[in-house]
Amino acid sequence: MHFPSYDSEIRGILPHYDSFHQETINLVLSALPEPAAWLDTGCGTGTLVERALKQFPTTRFVLADPSVEMLEVAMRKLSESDRVTFLNPACTQELSPEGIGTECFDVITAIQSHHYLSKEERTRATRACCDLLNEGGIFVTFENVRPLTDRGTEIGKLRWKRHQLDSGREPQTVEGHLERFGRVFFPLTAEEHLSILREAGFSVVELLWYSCMQAGFYCIK
Repeated sequence: MHFPSYDSEIRGILPHYDSFHQETINLVLSALPEPAAWLDTGCGTGTLVERALKQFPTTRFVLADPSVEMLEVAMRKLSESDRVTFLNPACTQELSPEGIGTECFDVITAIQSHHYLSKEERTRATRACCDLLNEGGIFVTFENVRPLTDRGTEIGKLRWKRHQLDSGREPQTVEGHLERFGRVFFPLTAEEHLSILREAGFSVVELLWYSCMQAGFYCIK
């Protein structure tokens, strides 16, 4: 995937991709409308923060991603804002208050950031986010999810295939992507996601959004 065209390509892969960002912003506007500091981990090209900057005029944003190339694109995209700081390349599970060297955050987001992680790594990443939040802070995450049954998984893949084909992706490319399901990226069921979030120590854990084979969750520390 070419990083400068990542945003347009990811929309062809993930149904309702723009909704992930809008639902996240709507949730924060409703529950904590004036956060002082917001960490976006797995920030990609910075699209979420680009939108959030307009909605949260006093919030300071810190962006993290394991990809140097993604961070470079995000830096160019957000270069005009003096409320944005970038961390050195790092996975979420590597982040810590000591390593970041700053106060904790009121909001942490991880949008389609952890789907290449094993369940154990995902657990570590979730706990790292909880540790980095202030009391009463909000964590929002969107991830791929596995349906509850084999038949449901089969239908989900067919729906996902249809979306990608309708978006203009080549059939061979689409088949290659779907073959990675459970081999390269490892979707959990919605309940497994909820269990990991509960075990991380959040006081509130809720399902925010669900469609096709993606879901969003929010938690309050």
